[in-house]
Amino acid sequence: MFGRKKGFSATRIDTLVGQGTVINGDLVFAGGLHVDGTIKGNVIAEQGSTAILILSEFGCIEGEVKVPNMVLNGEIVGDVYGSTRVELAPKSRIKGSVYYNLIEMAIGAEVNGGLVHQPQGQQLPKRLEDKSNNQGDGNNHGSGNAEPVAES
Repeated sequence: MFGRKKGFSATRIDTLVGQGTVINGDLVFAGGLHVDGTIKGNVIAEQGSTAILILSEFGCIEGEVKVPNMVLNGEIVGDVYGSTRVELAPKSRIKGSVYYNLIEMAIGAEVNGGLVHQPQGQQLPKRLEDKSNNQGDGNNHGSGNAEPVAES
């Protein structure tokens, strides 16, 4: 009850990215992933899995993270999507938004972005498209460069 911390049960780690290792590209996994190295790409758990990501204080991810359960103590440059539980340890540094169902944040953890609560089962946010160059006929006639608008 009080004073008893409920954490993740004994976690089985299936994949380890060691310190000094750099992965360039997306990483899709199931089970447990422990990262001490650097991943330059998105980290995604298989759909419907109960996967867990553990990012140590030496780990770094440059890309989006979409994993149901995670314990973060390193650096992430990109948005984080935790559909079940996100734990931010004291040395975690997130440069992006955190979308979570349940979050635990220790003193010292940094989030330079938004914290967005999303109850389980809610859809991820949709990105807006830029249709500013469309002329109404469905074709894009613009060159991709914005032209100044004259004021009257």
